Amino acid sequence: MAIEAQIPTLLGSQELIGVRCTVMRGGTSKAVFLPAEVVPESESDRKRFLLALMGSPDPRQIDGLGGADLLTTKVAIIGGPTRKDADLDYTFAQVSVTRPEVYFDMNCGNISSAVGVYALEKGLIPAQEPLTRIRIHNRNTHTILLSDVPVKGNHALIEGDCMVDGVPGTGAGVKMDYHLTAGGATRSLLPTGHAQDLIAVKGWGEFRISVVDIANVGFMVSAEDVGLDPSKLPKVPDQELLRKMDAIQRAVARNLGMAEGQLTPIPVIVAPPHDFATVVGGIAIKGHQVDIVSEVIGGQPLTLHKAFPGTTSVTLAVAAKIPGTVAYELTRKEDTHSVRIGHPSGQMEVGVRVSFSDEGFPVVKEASYLRTARLLMDGITYLRRSRL
Repeated sequence: MAIEAQIPTLLGSQELIGVRCTVMRGGTSKAVFLPAEVVPESESDRKRFLLALMGSPDPRQIDGLGGADLLTTKVAIIGGPTRKDADLDYTFAQVSVTRPEVYFDMNCGNISSAVGVYALEKGLIPAQEPLTRIRIHNRNTHTILLSDVPVKGNHALIEGDCMVDGVPGTGAGVKMDYHLTAGGATRSLLPTGHAQDLIAVKGWGEFRISVVDIANVGFMVSAEDVGLDPSKLPKVPDQELLRKMDAIQRAVARNLGMAEGQLTPIPVIVAPPHDFATVVGGIAIKGHQVDIVSEVIGGQPLTLHKAFPGTTSVTLAVAAKIPGTVAYELTRKEDTHSVRIGHPSGQMEVGVRVSFSDEGFPVVKEASYLRTARLLMDGITYLRRSRL
């Protein structure tokens, strides 16, 4: 069956096909939201469809809805729940800007914060004041996300005093809690069975890493161990650092039995708290305002995340509360239920509570943060039939 025959056409022509879509901002990212029924089911057809939608591959994505940046070339596919403990299904797709590739091996925390807002605005979930809790089944990680959306009347609140570094102004805070996602990809919060491991990377040497699986699978490595001056983090990586991080990521993936060259495991570089200027805007952040400084070198090809992924903030914050991890060693030690992360666009705070079983294994009780989200555009996008 031709791919265009699988897409419910609203409007179109001999050369164009119209598809319903919504553009949402979630935290520091933007995504095109699609009802599941408009997206082809087969893997190859879905890939062509999403590449055509976003205008990839093209550094400017001038012929599609992509934003020519890793953070603004995302897709959220929303459908009815396929689990009894969920209110809806959500599949995240990271569309490459410059490669003909679409990645489904991870979730996006920033875009996740917009899922509940979208569901309320589309009438998929009944609104309840003052907060509507939405149980989101993320099909990428096969886990449940908890989203608490502030509501007034039948709509999600937009205005509020929640500030997210990397987003202009303030908005209503959407609380996302990921504690139910621990071990979603590997069936273990600590996939290697250890808080810290020494991994050999051919051509580069040995590195101390900590692999944690919550929200997404990520691994922490210290700035000093990868040859960076910790006081210079965050920084824009040079080509040598990108090659080194790519080699480390591939080695970690092999050790975990995961596919190489995907978005996960997510590489996270960490350093102790210190004064720094943001990579975007040059805003001064003081060391006493953060508990750890970090940057994510992610995507394919690897590049600097200009902000900090919501899911990775959870991975890092949980790691920072587990004795023995690389993150724990570098984090300011305070008896609080939060971790303040300094990152390329500023700082963010993650609420985290970790207890320990009788055997000493960490158990996550809370892993949450606040994000703002809103609807940007609702309408019809037109895809070229020749691309499908």
